[in-house]
Amino acid sequence: SSYLSIFFLIKAGMAEFQEKLRLQHETSMHKELEKLLTTAKGAEQEISKKDFEGFKNLFHRFLQVKGPSVKWDKIHKPPEDLIHPYDKIKAQVLPDSVAASLNKLVVVKLNGGLGTSMGCKGPKSVISVRNENTFLDLTVHQIEHLNKTFNVDVPLVLMNSFNTDEDTKKILQKYTHHRVHIHTFNQSRYPRINKESLLPVAKDLGVHGDHGDAWYPPGHGDIYASFYNSGLLDQLIAAGKEYIFVSNIDNLGATVDLFILNHLMTQPKDKRCEFIMEVTDKTRADVKGGTLIQYDDKLRLLEIAQVPKAHVDEFKSVTKFKIFNTNNLWISLAAIKRLHEQNAMDMEIIVNPKTLDGGLNVIQLETAVGAAIKAFDNALGVNVPRSRFLPVKTSSDLLLVMSNLYSLDAGSLTMSKKREFPSTPHVKLGSSFTKVHDFLMRFESIPDMLELDHLTVSGDVTFGKNVSLKGTVIIIANHGDRIDIPAGAVLENKIVSGNLRILDH
Repeated sequence: SSYLSIFFLIKAGMAEFQEKLRLQHETSMHKELEKLLTTAKGAEQEISKKDFEGFKNLFHRFLQVKGPSVKWDKIHKPPEDLIHPYDKIKAQVLPDSVAASLNKLVVVKLNGGLGTSMGCKGPKSVISVRNENTFLDLTVHQIEHLNKTFNVDVPLVLMNSFNTDEDTKKILQKYTHHRVHIHTFNQSRYPRINKESLLPVAKDLGVHGDHGDAWYPPGHGDIYASFYNSGLLDQLIAAGKEYIFVSNIDNLGATVDLFILNHLMTQPKDKRCEFIMEVTDKTRADVKGGTLIQYDDKLRLLEIAQVPKAHVDEFKSVTKFKIFNTNNLWISLAAIKRLHEQNAMDMEIIVNPKTLDGGLNVIQLETAVGAAIKAFDNALGVNVPRSRFLPVKTSSDLLLVMSNLYSLDAGSLTMSKKREFPSTPHVKLGSSFTKVHDFLMRFESIPDMLELDHLTVSGDVTFGKNVSLKGTVIIIANHGDRIDIPAGAVLENKIVSGNLRILDH
């Protein structure tokens, strides 16, 4: 028993020591943030003050976290009545009041990302994806088409980050004569944290030049606080708006769906749904995507980062977790206001480690917008077709959406009726195609891909005009070799390797 007493004394001492250390870190962080605030004046100081309040809250929670945020044995599959199949929703006849429902809707696009991973400067939303149309052009065309067709006023709201705000505002001038009201607000700006000292890397509030990498936008979970802080949330509620439809701007499948909107608006009065998450069936390509689970009698988003190491393979299994989050979300504005004012969102913290150019190891504290689902009343999942998830993250995705697999109508891409099966081909382009500029130089025209199942291209490869790809096509140019696929070539179930150059004479 004396050993036991000593053990508990040591344990209590350790807990006390850890608490002291936590307080020390928090006090030091607060001091540094105060110092940073003195380097700015006026509006910039006020905005940073609001941002820092959110950051302090996140940092405080980060210091409190002990171990995984979920207990694996408490995870259950969501009950069937909480995941509604899209086919059933689409079978409902749309009422005449659909225009009235549209007038209560706001479309929000997450527009904080840069095009750097695709070798482009500036906001990702200004990359041309189809017939010279950018992501932003397509979004504006879609909403304008809705507004004209139903004679309604669905506004577009862009959540920018300090990385994209200035460039986006310049570009928005070209839409002044379009029938769509466009608003913007800025995501918060949080300081990156030195991994060793747990203090901010920043020395002042500047974001340009060398100072840029001291700051980061804290993930799309920040939408609730920054939307509220911008004053736009209250403004839209006052204008009679009730729901937002949120999605990533690079998801070309995320268009306003009238059937889901109608389903949302016609839930029983005593069970008004405050949050719908669109999920879709997992394939092998989506094993890392977050999934919906039932946890403590609430729907909850489970991300791979929250899964204990021993269960990662189980999480990736397509048999146990059959669906994943598309990040197309329908959320009640009044509920966002209520939960934010009650400080009741409680989104899990994602700790994102980074290494800065000089080799300094830092961490970013982030949250995900879908993680708040557990705070909303009567939340539902809707299992949608894969066509509502068409993200363009790489040049391989870009090739698909630029090809004749899709037709473009009023800003919306739909799978061509000429394709005999609904699945999208699997395309894997090598590193020579990573940057959009290089990718475009390698295709004289985009190949016919209507009958393609699988395409792998590696090395120095170019495509002539009017090439047709069918079945499984693998093209590999070894180091130092080059392959030019000639104009008009038809490749069906072919492997091309070695060196192939067709010379004009």
